[in-house]
Amino acid sequence: MKIGIVGCGGRMGRMNLATIAASEHCVIGGGSDQPGSPVIGQDLGLLSGADPVGIKAGDDPVELFAAVDAVIDFTTPAATKRHAELAAQAEVVYVAGTTGLDAESQAMIEKAAVQTVVIQAANMSLGVNLLELITEQVARALDADYDIDVLEMHHRHKVDAPSGTALMLGKAAARGRGVALEDVACKTRDGQVGARPRGEIGFATLRGGDVAGEHSVIFAAEGEQIVLTHKATSREVFSKGAVKAALWGRGKPAGLYSMRDVLGF
Repeated sequence: MKIGIVGCGGRMGRMNLATIAASEHCVIGGGSDQPGSPVIGQDLGLLSGADPVGIKAGDDPVELFAAVDAVIDFTTPAATKRHAELAAQAEVVYVAGTTGLDAESQAMIEKAAVQTVVIQAANMSLGVNLLELITEQVARALDADYDIDVLEMHHRHKVDAPSGTALMLGKAAARGRGVALEDVACKTRDGQVGARPRGEIGFATLRGGDVAGEHSVIFAAEGEQIVLTHKATSREVFSKGAVKAALWGRGKPAGLYSMRDVLGF
């Protein structure tokens, strides 16, 4: 299977290339980055830290989508909107891992899924998707006497907050409670905010250093706390999940899938 990478010069882009290069089930099919990027013209194998593959990074995603069987996207909301459209036109498997999407970008992903296989997840790791499942079950088992907070930390370069994974976990907790997250979420607390409302789901965001990703869901009541935690020590867990998703999507009917589908949860 030929897999292409948009944003191939970024941290996740390079990691995705390395994961593909190390796999027995797929090959690097191409890569693109924004015009003017210093990686344009570089061999994608060398960019991944492996041997040359004879394919150079380009700046035209249209050419990339036309040349591969699947594309993995960890770029920006604006770029993802365009990439989803190209995926639909080329009818390739599209793995969307970009977070912080606005309504317009999300709508384009859902539109693309009418024509091709789209696998979308805020986090591609096995552990985080297990954490999402467990969070929903625990929230269902406990009543609103247990306050819920989602604490997350990422490297200093991450641009969206709370993280897509934190929001994914908050939505899981809300589903368990039978409520809509937007009705109970509290994403900031500053100043004299008063006592915490019953049933609120809070978020706390930390940024610093080179942290790949840490998430905890805290259920706190009088006399006890339950803390569910996942720590990613390398971005490799995300790229392994993305490549697994791309391979899984081959031959599937068009539709919008999640990592729960890929992992069989």
